[in-house]
Amino acid sequence: MVNYNVKHFLEQCLFSVFKALKNIEAEVFVVDNNSVDGSVTLLQEKFPNVKLIRNKNNVGFSVANNQAIKESQGKYVLLLNPDTVVQEDTFEKTLAFMEKTPDAGGLGIKMLDGKGTFLPESKRGLPVPAVAFYKIFGLAKLFPNSKKFGQYHLTYLNKNENHSVDVLSGAFMLIRKEVLKKVGLLDETFFMYGEDIDLSYRITQGGYKNYYFAESSIIHYKGESTKKSSVNYVIVFYKAMAIFAKKHFSQSNARLFNTLIHLAIYLRATLAITTRFAKQLFFPAIDFLLILLGLYLCKDIYETRFKLYPNFYSAEIINLFFPIYALVWMIFTYLSGGYDTPTSLRRIARGVLTGTAFILIVYSLLPEYYRFSRALILIGSFYALLTYIITRVIYHFFKIKQFKLGGHRTNARIAIIGSEPEFNRVNGLLKETNIQSEFIGFISNENNGVKNEAYIGHLQQIDEAIDIHNINEIIFCARDISSRDIIDKMISLVTKGVEFKIAPPESLSIIGSNSIDTAGDLYVIDVNNVGRPENRRNKRFLDILVSLFLLLFIWLFVWFQKNKSGFITNVFKVLFGFYSWVGYGKSIRKDLPSLRPSILTPADSLKGATNDDRINKAFLNYSKDYRVENDLRILLQNHKELGR
Repeated sequence: MVNYNVKHFLEQCLFSVFKALKNIEAEVFVVDNNSVDGSVTLLQEKFPNVKLIRNKNNVGFSVANNQAIKESQGKYVLLLNPDTVVQEDTFEKTLAFMEKTPDAGGLGIKMLDGKGTFLPESKRGLPVPAVAFYKIFGLAKLFPNSKKFGQYHLTYLNKNENHSVDVLSGAFMLIRKEVLKKVGLLDETFFMYGEDIDLSYRITQGGYKNYYFAESSIIHYKGESTKKSSVNYVIVFYKAMAIFAKKHFSQSNARLFNTLIHLAIYLRATLAITTRFAKQLFFPAIDFLLILLGLYLCKDIYETRFKLYPNFYSAEIINLFFPIYALVWMIFTYLSGGYDTPTSLRRIARGVLTGTAFILIVYSLLPEYYRFSRALILIGSFYALLTYIITRVIYHFFKIKQFKLGGHRTNARIAIIGSEPEFNRVNGLLKETNIQSEFIGFISNENNGVKNEAYIGHLQQIDEAIDIHNINEIIFCARDISSRDIIDKMISLVTKGVEFKIAPPESLSIIGSNSIDTAGDLYVIDVNNVGRPENRRNKRFLDILVSLFLLLFIWLFVWFQKNKSGFITNVFKVLFGFYSWVGYGKSIRKDLPSLRPSILTPADSLKGATNDDRINKAFLNYSKDYRVENDLRILLQNHKELGR
């Protein structure tokens, strides 16, 4: 297994792997590509029998796998992604198939995503130019049962039967060691993606066959290892395909394939950018236009009613400042969380009012020529707030998901399946992670009497429990339920539309997957770390608010500072985003979520003698569980040091 910053998924994967190796003589290698998420510590503490290879940098998938393969002693080698879960009988069944199929050089397996849906990349054809063309231009999707057009994912083959295939997935790739000695290890020219296609092709060129095995299945939280963004993934993946074509195809076919690849990159990148614009900028663009048009309307009405004639204000100044006003209100609304899901009118109001305060403060500092009307600023702010409220009510009425009003960020109705002790442990974990849910029920996998007040039924009654209690999320306790039963239940319940998560035993994480786009979703104790987007935004919002307050009363606060000139400079540094009031100081901490350089640090609130251990612990606690009140406390305790 090659690991890169997926500690929680790795933990769950290893737990399932060792259960599946109960009756098999094997060695388990984990090659860590310089993770900074505590993966190595996890391995040393919980899995001391794992053979760990630590790299000082991210050497890529191929190089890392080859490092372990060269040290391995087994008759077979399995390449396994850390974001997978295997069944208890997976290894026994796949090895038995290989033993009775002498022409099998490599073997892949049926893979399901975190929702129990079959992953088509479990079986693939060789991406020759024609197959690539059908895939790129959507013919493979339009005609999945066609032997001609469905060759990329071999969609015309029954997913529930074993088949000889061209390409195996690197997420689960079982290979004979003697085959690797004959055809060679992974090609290290490929950093990520494409190396499995290259090795699969060389296996067939070496006189062996690759097989898709359907008699067992695994969960693959697709994409969690790479955290791919759509555009970057397209470019990296198709460039890997270009390397493959240049290596294995004729010169003319390689040129044709290369042309198709670049066409695919441009098409996919354009589509991704357009989609991203539609999702992220479409509604803010509407907000900007409505607020801007409203400002001009308010100006015309105000001029006619109160200034007695139109065009009272300079058109040049109006055209300069109105767009700025609109942007300021939108930026502060964003910083206040007004664009979060679900929509909060309170956050929107807070953002608009704070933006208005910012505009008025800056307005008071401008030369007389540019200070044309405070009244228009106040009228405009009221109109901006009214615009936000009306549009959000309309969006909510038309059931646009991202603008749902009210409710909690997590509107989960959860069923925890397992034994009573594990239910209590996982339920406690959910409470510690501050996950807000409407309902948490207990479904027992045991036949003995259960008296827990949260009990809603037995495992065999799960279908009825989902319908009666409107369950939309299920958490399996892996200590009590086998991976096979978990996967079987996921497959049988896939039409119910529920989310699935797995709680490994003695772990502080609950892991699952919501969609192929978000790749993974997990609940962990340190869920409120300072690196979360909402915490970054809240931190920035606090920095701006404190800076504006200090700027407004700078004539008073400056007298309390040890370094008066430094204080004035720092106010503007923080206001414009060069610094933060509280963070890790001037140092860069790669082992913690990244923050701006700061004036103060959590170590400034320590009492008594300090040393590196105490300082590091203070930084860790600060970053692991961020609270706005912590920043305020540090600022108040060190209010004379703001000029540092």
